[in-house]
Amino acid sequence: MSSNENIVWHDHHVSKEERAKLKKQKPCILWFTGLSGSGKSTIANAVESKLLELEKHTYLLDGDNIRMGLNKGLGFSDEDRVENIRRIGEVSKLFVDSGLIVLTAFISPFQKERDTVRALVNPDEFIEIFVDTPLDICEQRDPKGLYQKARDGKIPNFTGISSPYEAPHKAEIHIQTDKISIDETVEEIIKYLEQKGYLQC
Repeated sequence: MSSNENIVWHDHHVSKEERAKLKKQKPCILWFTGLSGSGKSTIANAVESKLLELEKHTYLLDGDNIRMGLNKGLGFSDEDRVENIRRIGEVSKLFVDSGLIVLTAFISPFQKERDTVRALVNPDEFIEIFVDTPLDICEQRDPKGLYQKARDGKIPNFTGISSPYEAPHKAEIHIQTDKISIDETVEEIIKYLEQKGYLQC
């Protein structure tokens, strides 16, 4: 007998809608994707700070932080990258169910895996934000010195160098960071959330 046969879903008495109503917001995932050094974490932090000013309930999941705990032990092979995003997707789904606006900052290089996370929640609960920064600018920034190590062959399977990055087909929000400032980026994202009704319930 499979162990899954002994697992039964347990419904909650309190619904996602009731949790969201209490928080006066519409829960969703703000999924920031882009190359290493593109500015995902910087933008996600700035957006969360603005949402805090607006008295919204949020939580930010960041790639490096998650790999220090939940995804500790996962490497950077294609298989481990897929599992990394699968776990993040499931955690994000739980945050949405709790009524939060969850922000995630992950390279998440494969379209299929991003689409898999999108399918975990309702169609309007996943907002893909493409932090579109040219590779040469990411390399110039290189805050962790990772690109140089990848160029030197010290880091295998590095996105943008020895491993592909699949740009989103139809991201809800497309940010070209070489053309607008952080403040303008935050304003654009907040405006989108306001217009689509996420900041009121």
